[in-house]
Amino acid sequence: MQLDSRAVFTQIKRLFIGFDKPLALFMFLLLGVGLVTLYSASLDMPGRVQDQVRNILLSFALMWMIANIPTQTLMRLAVPLYTVGIGLLIGVALFGLTRKGAKRWINVGMVIQPSEVMKIAMPLMLAWYYQKREGVVRWYDYIVGFILLAVPVGLIAKQPDLGTAVLVLASGLFVIYFAGLSFRLILPVLLAVVIAAGSVVAFEGKICQPQVQWPMMHDYQKHRICILLDPQSDPLGQGFHTIQAVIAIGSGGLLGKGWLKGTQAHLEFIPEKHTDFIFAVFSEEFGLVGGLVMLFLYLCLIARGLYIAANGATLFSRLLAGALAMSFFTYAFVNVGMVSGILPVVGVPLPFMSYGGTALVTLGLGVGIIMSVGKQKRLMQS
Repeated sequence: MQLDSRAVFTQIKRLFIGFDKPLALFMFLLLGVGLVTLYSASLDMPGRVQDQVRNILLSFALMWMIANIPTQTLMRLAVPLYTVGIGLLIGVALFGLTRKGAKRWINVGMVIQPSEVMKIAMPLMLAWYYQKREGVVRWYDYIVGFILLAVPVGLIAKQPDLGTAVLVLASGLFVIYFAGLSFRLILPVLLAVVIAAGSVVAFEGKICQPQVQWPMMHDYQKHRICILLDPQSDPLGQGFHTIQAVIAIGSGGLLGKGWLKGTQAHLEFIPEKHTDFIFAVFSEEFGLVGGLVMLFLYLCLIARGLYIAANGATLFSRLLAGALAMSFFTYAFVNVGMVSGILPVVGVPLPFMSYGGTALVTLGLGVGIIMSVGKQKRLMQS
């Protein structure tokens, strides 16, 4: 019986050979915190926690599968996945399904949102491209990289889906930067962004007038930025989200009101409290201390991902894992920023905490790929 038990234990251990324990620990801690917060946020929405548990199990299964796929196989999937993704995005533009004023979905026997595919396909494609040019990257290779990135980002932004466009853009930019793009070339762009943002703040009273059109932006995007600058200009409309979220965060104080005791959430003042604005619910109930602990968990998750990336066996592995790890930062930064009233509301979920299956599956795939990179390095060392 003892031999049989050891054999069973050995078999189970082999099933999880691709798992990086620290990375999995940080992810599951965030998932646990998310479930606790979701329970409180969805007291008036029975079934949400059970649905999220099913989403987690599906995400876990996909993560396990990807973690055990060699990175060489992932590299071979880069071009086909990117090509299919672009084709689906073009299909959405031509004959996609429109819901709530946005054309983001397409029916291919089942309704899918192709922009989610690009969150993984984009860093895969660029990592593949620069792997093929390892050691001989020329200046024009960065231009090619930007073109490969601009096509899907433009198609996604046109849907319009600014939140997903930002996430895809960031994942691609991280690959290009890690591939060797000089920071001296990035600095002028950052300065231009700072100047543009400063100008918007300085002239908000004039450029936010209804008759003023902003180039290359939809009216709703202009409205969101103007609401960010002055939420009280539309307190019962778009500004309501930001105002109530900031009130909830501030009312949490240092230690919070306690689990299940958040008044802003339970009195229905916080919109989308179980999805994009779940951070407001968490901050009201667990306060500044709880928020700092949560941010520390994200920091640990990202740091572990970057550590695995830095020790990747190939350039492809390092670029891919590094970009995906930094994508977690983009998710968290944009979500916390928009809920706190620092950034416009763009519909980005809080990773591993917000309710929803699609985003959770995408994040699980990202973690699985990072684990695959770590497994490849361990196998080479052994």
